[in-house]
Amino acid sequence: MPRSLRLERENAVYHLINRGNYRQDLFVNEGTHLAFESCLFEACEKCGWVLEGFCVMTNHFHLVVRTPKGNLVYGMKWLQSTFANRYHRFRKVRGKLFQGRYKSLIVEKSTYLGALLHYVHLNPVRAGICAVKDLSGYRWSSYWYLQHPERRPQFMDLSKSLETAGGLVDSVQGRLNYRDYLAWLSTDDAAQKQMAFDKMCRGWALGSKEFKRNLIEAAGEGEPGAENTRLVSFEGQDLQEANELMWERELERALAVCGKDNHEIKTELKSAPWKVMIACVLKSRSSASNAWIAGRLNMGIPQAVSLHVGRYRKSGEDQKPVHLEMIQRLTE
Repeated sequence: MPRSLRLERENAVYHLINRGNYRQDLFVNEGTHLAFESCLFEACEKCGWVLEGFCVMTNHFHLVVRTPKGNLVYGMKWLQSTFANRYHRFRKVRGKLFQGRYKSLIVEKSTYLGALLHYVHLNPVRAGICAVKDLSGYRWSSYWYLQHPERRPQFMDLSKSLETAGGLVDSVQGRLNYRDYLAWLSTDDAAQKQMAFDKMCRGWALGSKEFKRNLIEAAGEGEPGAENTRLVSFEGQDLQEANELMWERELERALAVCGKDNHEIKTELKSAPWKVMIACVLKSRSSASNAWIAGRLNMGIPQAVSLHVGRYRKSGEDQKPVHLEMIQRLTE
């Protein structure tokens, strides 16, 4: 099956999700819940993760994890395989436990983290398991640890839940106010829509277009420094947006080299030599489709791109100084 984009980034925050195989119930009693929580806490200690939030339901889990060391893939592999082994051993069952690879969405902390934490904490309410006033009794969530500060492990940091609910502090009153905040949010569809609750489990990233584009650029260029980004997997249906961000970046750089902009794209000939040159560059340096190139460069139908680029290459234009100079400037 298609695999989704996987980015590893030091000090990044991720929304991690997985379900039981065929959506079967995994966490069927207190023992299985405790076993998963134990594995999760061991993974946090082993990998140096910061656990900002979590919620374990009957057939799936949500984790909000910060990875100071950029070791998401190793940690999740250890967590899921360790839990599966223990589950099989103690329940005397065999077979695939999870539905497949876990889903990971890298999160723009400044704009989406708070909303994501509220979304995760409200999972039992949306599922009809309990009302907000009873959330403190739902044991398998970071909300329970928020209400029981004496039980929090050292690697758990729940401050963002409170801070993003109106600057609340971690006190008895602050935690009561957070409960009231969630009660309001659970009934306000407009607020949930504004916080993009419907996007919390979709795609590969939670953030602005600029945030996503910076991630793709960093991954493509091997950006050095403390927040190095590594591209682990780059294929699958969810990646159309990511691919188009890369193509757009390459197009903008090529336009700058040619001294062209959107006005010239609209007003000049569909077969203008500079358009054909950029199309050729895009096809050689990216996976941009003919349809995308034709639409962005106003070159007519997709087949026209293949036709013009084919003639361009056959005539040797892609070996002339002007073309080679563009390639050189794009790789600087």
